[in-house]
Amino acid sequence: MSSKPKFAVFGGGSWATAIVKMLCENLEEVGWYMRSVYAIEHIKKEQHNPNYLSSVEFDIHKLKLSDDINEMVTYADYLIFVIPSAFVETELQKLTNPLEGKIIFSAIKGIVPESSLIVGDHFYTNYNIPFKDIGVITGPCHAEEVALERLSYLTIACADEEKAKAIAKVLSCDYIKCTTSDDIIGTEYAAMLKNIYALAAGIAHGLGYGDNFQSVLMSNAIREMKRYVKKVHKMKRDINGSAYLGDLLVTGYSTFSRNRMFGNMIGKGYTVKSAMMEMSMVAEGYYATKSAYELNAAKKKKKAKTPIINAVYDILYENKNPKKVFKKLTDKLD
Repeated sequence: MSSKPKFAVFGGGSWATAIVKMLCENLEEVGWYMRSVYAIEHIKKEQHNPNYLSSVEFDIHKLKLSDDINEMVTYADYLIFVIPSAFVETELQKLTNPLEGKIIFSAIKGIVPESSLIVGDHFYTNYNIPFKDIGVITGPCHAEEVALERLSYLTIACADEEKAKAIAKVLSCDYIKCTTSDDIIGTEYAAMLKNIYALAAGIAHGLGYGDNFQSVLMSNAIREMKRYVKKVHKMKRDINGSAYLGDLLVTGYSTFSRNRMFGNMIGKGYTVKSAMMEMSMVAEGYYATKSAYELNAAKKKKKAKTPIINAVYDILYENKNPKKVFKKLTDKLD
């Protein structure tokens, strides 16, 4: 790898757009892969993403844009994937160039449905990427606040601290502060689970529950997250840290949260299909709910106690009445 490594972002959504914005604060050139030729041409002409965070203006001379994933893999040393977990493997299937020697960072908050693995494990298991070359970028951080340049915090996790520091350096700026962590598995699972709990918060709001209940729900959610993450990867971690509790709170409470918005529609009586059609962005929590539920159920006697995940699963995948499910859930919280 050269003394000045190259960085590329894979994905065209709001979070991908926000990460490109951060990188452009520090780098002379940033690679950016997205499927949409229309979006690429629009950015070249109008200097902004037509579909997401359109208020962010880019210096197009800093962008190396391409709709060819192989071209971008060849170009960059650090590959930052921000494609929704439900679609990431479809994009990876387009690869003909090897990922060998590349450093992979995931800003994806979900589980890959084809393998039922978190993204880091998916790259390790299916693409033979060593764990030392895999990292995670997590919040608490909403793309919309990055667009507004409001002070935000990121946690960069990697087994190789130098690689975590390299990503932290190119993402840090006046409005972004980064810390590093070695808990790559825990932070990635937490980033996935908090979307499910944000769905629960949205459903509760849609059903008419107030702030008092929401505070109890979030208090139980962080304890449930701790139990779940401990089962999949036991190590010393402070579950009250920003990458866990902080990310949970911002996703559960913020009006920018697409998962809370999706849950709110479900609570108000929308079907899953109609709620999806109403939203222009992917609610990762919908897909994460099924994966998290099934992964935990597969552990049988060793599974974690997860009443909130179970309730959301029953509503989204068993078509149970949200009002009745949450009435039962209230008796299981403390």
